[in-house]
Amino acid sequence: MPITGAEEQEEEERHTPRSLVRYRSSNKQGASHANVKNGARKGTQAPIQRASRVRTTEDYPFQVTAKLPESEIMDAPRGRRGQAAHPLVYLGLGMLGMLVLWICLSLLLGWGQGMLDDMHYGRPRTFQMDMRVGHNEQAGQPSHFIALNLNRRIQVIEISGGDPAHTHVYTGPQLYGAQDDLVPVTLRFVDVNGDHRPDMIVSFQGTQIAYINEQDQFRPATPAEQPQIEHFLQSH
Repeated sequence: MPITGAEEQEEEERHTPRSLVRYRSSNKQGASHANVKNGARKGTQAPIQRASRVRTTEDYPFQVTAKLPESEIMDAPRGRRGQAAHPLVYLGLGMLGMLVLWICLSLLLGWGQGMLDDMHYGRPRTFQMDMRVGHNEQAGQPSHFIALNLNRRIQVIEISGGDPAHTHVYTGPQLYGAQDDLVPVTLRFVDVNGDHRPDMIVSFQGTQIAYINEQDQFRPATPAEQPQIEHFLQSH
């Protein structure tokens, strides 16, 4: 029976000293490993592996980013660092906010004034007072006056000396505003022409109308009396 190469190798190793066998086997393993790495097996040539090295910026010059000077960074356009609104935008927003605030305050003040007028004058707007004006007051009873804003029409009712039989109604101007039916009307009595008799002043919306006290009732002032009355009202 022929002896194979593997049997010859085993026989040789049995007759060889141990130290030499270890040395030889290690050499064989190293040679075998080197042959595998170099691609000697099966007649193929293994690819040559190059030693790896650290890549530097010289290998990839196109990836290098130059650092800009600080002055150029500060002078760069705003669009590159972040969009910033124009100052006029902030000015416009501020003015719009003030307009909205003013409208809200106006509505609030108007609502508050309406509530106060409701408490003082009611609806329709009514003002009452007693005053001695020399009309049927022989019994010592003062005359009673009622000023009304009834459906935007100004009216004054006088009950002379408190006697309903001596009642006078004075019709004033007509108002036409949308909210003029809520305008309060007030009265005061002063001597505007110097005859020592109290005359009646009707006030509403900053307007004053004088009625002259004459013959147990009041009458509208004539155009000739208007300059004197206006001078008196401006000074008082």
